[in-house]
This record gives sequence, structure tokens and C-alpha cells, in this order.
Amino acid sequence: METDPDALPSYHRYHIETTAATDVAPYPSRFCVKVGKVGLATHLLKEIVHQRLNIRLITSRPCMYGVFSGPVGGFSPRPKVCVGCLRCMTEYPDFVLVSPNPTRKLLGDSYFTPALVDAVMYETQTGKIPVKGAGYRGRFGGDGWDGMWTDMSEIVRPTRDGIHGREFISTAVDVGGRPSFLTFDERGLPKGELPQGFSLPLPMLIDLPPASLRDDRIARIFIESARELETLAIVPVAQIKNLGVHGRHIVPLVTPDDRLAMAVPDAAASAESPLMVEISSAEKELRETVAGSFPGAIACLRMSFAPGFEQNLLAAVDDGLRVFHLVADYHGRNGGGEFVLELIRKAHQALVRAGRRDHVTLIGGGGIVAAEHVPKAIVCGVDLVSLDTPLLIALQVAMKGECADRSGSRWIVPDLPLEWGVQRLKNLLASWRDQSLEVMGAMGLREVRRLRGEMGRAMFQKDLEREAFEGITGYEQH
Repeated sequence: METDPDALPSYHRYHIETTAATDVAPYPSRFCVKVGKVGLATHLLKEIVHQRLNIRLITSRPCMYGVFSGPVGGFSPRPKVCVGCLRCMTEYPDFVLVSPNPTRKLLGDSYFTPALVDAVMYETQTGKIPVKGAGYRGRFGGDGWDGMWTDMSEIVRPTRDGIHGREFISTAVDVGGRPSFLTFDERGLPKGELPQGFSLPLPMLIDLPPASLRDDRIARIFIESARELETLAIVPVAQIKNLGVHGRHIVPLVTPDDRLAMAVPDAAASAESPLMVEISSAEKELRETVAGSFPGAIACLRMSFAPGFEQNLLAAVDDGLRVFHLVADYHGRNGGGEFVLELIRKAHQALVRAGRRDHVTLIGGGGIVAAEHVPKAIVCGVDLVSLDTPLLIALQVAMKGECADRSGSRWIVPDLPLEWGVQRLKNLLASWRDQSLEVMGAMGLREVRRLRGEMGRAMFQKDLEREAFEGITGYEQH
């Protein structure tokens, strides 16, 4: 059926299609199941005698999950399906032992903990929200993101049911510069700074992998995922040229070293020109080169959360830049040891004090490894976030040791089929989006734009403890 190119576009409600995507590399089971073969054989012989060859009873299994339902039963258990109910161990303690798998505890690193890796893997495999029926049994506070709680006291019906379709909650965000007001000349034509930007249906974009992992297979998965998710993928401009890809969903990352060797891509002046270009320096020559190579694309300055970054941020705003990508290391820290939660608040508050917050777009990255971190980062003051290590974990790229450094991290890459990788990332972002909708719905918010900088919906453990215990002997504020 042919469509009329002049017809008005119809309404499209944003939705991410999810499909189960199983692992392509071995993933350690939660539990190890060991069965003593001599003990099991002795038990079976006793049952044969006592049950008088009642085959149905003798061959019954003590596991409803199928751990002992293989061809040879308990002689070759299947720990992959074990949920740790311990029924078998309770009934047959003499020859059955169920214990946590020590290999599972080696996943991730000190920041991206095995529990967080497990959650990401479930979200990636299924596209669903992890639910633990027994309730949360962990601590209700801690360091980093765990020191911040979101306030759900203002529950407004029916907004809280956003993920079930009763009322639509928008996750669309605007990227670009927004002047406070417009001015017009004598002829009624606008003059001065004009709004320049675009919208994304998702407050998450795909950041480039670490420098030691600029694998073309990963880049192609990131690029195709961004296209299907209608978001953006940041890719070094040299890698874009090598891959021969182009599209509005690709964000070229240009450094001063790329300036002299950068040629204008074939699609730069066409409808396939990128929506945004990321630059690693605010120097004038680099900005002019990028503007000439990618006309119409918005320039985004990539900055590190280095100590004292606020002055550089405000100077860049005064110099005309309107979009900023602020990044910490993969553990969410800067060179001074400050955590990304506080760094985002500093950036937001610096712009508020200068009266420039509504003029710019802030993208935050680094240390965002769980679904709850996305709305928390937006509450702290960014407009949207960039994702890095969770995407690699979703693709079963394994960490080897501590992986905080953005350049020297060590990773083990499995075989990466393109369609499989794209579906895994779609599942992950669908699950994270649904969890953000849950947070906004419980707050009574109908769009993610309203969440930005909404500090009235945040509580911080240190502040609450200080208010409650300051002045009491034995309390020390760290």
C-alpha cells in the first residue's frame, strides 16, 4: 500500500517491542547442586525394596522446578533451573547439597556488583521488570545512589498506572538551546538567539564503549539499537568513516586530533545528517570545522566532571554552547573522588544561580548501572542520561577486574550476533523505561520533563540523619 507523502503524520505512541533473548555465552547459575552418587544409588535401592517396584513412586522427583528431571535424574542435576528452595536438601541432607555458586560472585566489579549484574541480565533477557515476591531484604540506605530516596507520598490516580496504559506518561525530552524569550525587528522577523533543538522519545542515549573496546561489532549493535529505539548513539567520527554508516541517530564524537583528517561524510548535507555532533573541546577552530562538516547539527560539548568543572561549564554557556555531556568514570567518580549524584546537583545549581538552566540541555553519564539511577539522576538535575557499562553487560561482555577507567578497562567480548544484540538492548531499555514510568506514576507526574531538578521529590540520607540526630552524643556526620 502506497502512502501519500503530503499526508499529515498520524499519532504514534512510543513503544519498545520486547522479545525473549537468551544468552549466547555461558552464564553461571545461581546455585551449585551436588548429589552424592553412592548415596543416591543406595536410596534408590532402598525404595525399590520398600516400595515393591512401584515405578511411579520410585522415579518421582523431589524438585518441582526440574533440577532432577534430566535423562538420568539426580545423577546429573540441572542447576540452571534451581531457585534455591532447598526442599531436596531438607529431605535428603545425607547426599544432596545446594550452595551459592561462587562463580556468580565474581561477576562485575566492586561497583557494578553481582546483584546489579543479575538484575541487568534478567531485564535484558526478558524485557520485564524484576520482581522479588519475598520483598526487599537489604539495607535502605548506603553510599552513592543508595543515599538518595525518591518521595512517593503524592500518589495521584490514575497517573500511577502509566505502564498499564490507563494514562500515558511521556518520556520525551528536548535537546538543544532554548532562549528565555524571542525578539523581533521592525518587520516582525525574529532576531537574536533562536530555539534550536529536537526531541527524543526516551531520556536515555547510548554512549561509546571504553577506548580499549572500540569493537566494530559493538558499534554496529549500538548504532542499530539507537535507530530502532529512536534515540542516539555516540560513535567516534573515525569509526563512523571506517564502518561507512550514517544516519540522524548517530552522534559523531570529534576531537581536536580528528579536525585535520575529518572529511565531510557523504550524507552530511542530506536528510541523513546527524541531529547532534559531540565535541571534546570548546576551542573555536574545532567548532567551526564541525559546523562546516555537519551543517544544521547541534554541537554538544563533552566534559568530564573534573574538580571545578562548574566554571568551565558556565564559560562554555557564555560562549554560545547549549548542550553538554558531563561524564564521570564508570564508578561514578571524578578525579577528586566526588560521586556523580553530587556532581549533577552542582552542575544544575550552578546554572540555576547563573539564571541559565532553562537555556541549556544537560546529559549525565557515568555510574548509572541500575534502572532506578535514571530517574534519580534526572531528579538531581540532568535532562537525560547516557548509558555505558550496562549495555556491555547486556551483551555479555564480561568485566575482568575493576573497570572504572574509561580508557584502560579490561573486558572479555563473546560472539555478538547483530540481531541478538539489538534485541537485548531493546529489552534492557524497555525495562528501564517502564521502571521510570513507575516512579513518575507514583509521584503523579505525567512527563519526564517535570521530573528534572524536582528536588522536592528527593530525600537524602545524610540530610535526614543530620536533622534527626545532630546534637545527640555519639552521632557523627561524615
